[in-house]
Amino acid sequence: MDAAQVRDRWESEGFVSPLRVFDAETAAAHRHVLEQTEAEHGKLHYLYKMHTVLPSPWEIATNATLLDAVEAILGPNILLYNVCYVIKEAGAETFISWHQDLTYWGLSNDHQVSAWVALSPATEESGCMRMIPGSHTRGRVDHVETEDPANALAFGQSVHGVDESGAQLTPLQPGEASLHHGWTLHASMPNASNDRRIGVNIQYLATDCRQTQHNEDSAILVRGEDSFRHFKVDVPALRSMHPDDLARRAALDARINEIYQTMAVPRP
Repeated sequence: MDAAQVRDRWESEGFVSPLRVFDAETAAAHRHVLEQTEAEHGKLHYLYKMHTVLPSPWEIATNATLLDAVEAILGPNILLYNVCYVIKEAGAETFISWHQDLTYWGLSNDHQVSAWVALSPATEESGCMRMIPGSHTRGRVDHVETEDPANALAFGQSVHGVDESGAQLTPLQPGEASLHHGWTLHASMPNASNDRRIGVNIQYLATDCRQTQHNEDSAILVRGEDSFRHFKVDVPALRSMHPDDLARRAALDARINEIYQTMAVPRP
């Protein structure tokens, strides 16, 4: 898709999928880095700011093809806010309920793009994402906080009563990506396949966006100029899992989780 097609689909549907970011061999190489790192350091699922401790997610998040698509949506000035691995193990019953990302991030506006880059096949069987086309135009909808150990979301935040009749699957092959708006309702089912469903989840912001919960949140400019300077500046990984970098990442991770705790919706 060219820039106009990306922008048109974003505005009408609230998501763009699939986008070919790199080839399957490159995806396999990034998967190998992930799994070798897991063998040495433990599971990396949902650990935030991984681009500050490992070069592979930094390389994925700054891929020129991916940034071109984000620029078509946000414009030329782009911050990289967060990168984390999202992994459903083979046969796992984990699911993600219907929700909107922006309800708990504490951001000042919706000038944001969520990217999901597949390192293994994301299929209907393995629990690829489902989207409600056009739901981003409704803005924020009410969420409730639930308790379900199989729900992978931090607080089980869920939107009830979603009409799923128009839901669209967004299957991806390794090296493909989807982009979705922070108000787009999305969900995913368990992984019934015999392979891990591995994705790299990336959050991009326009430079006019800021954190409303405190002044210590961080990001890094990956394209254009930042005349606002609302965020502290993250340091991209130039080495793999160095103890000093890991300590800094842990502090950044705790800060994000603190924001989520502050923004968490009340229980019914």
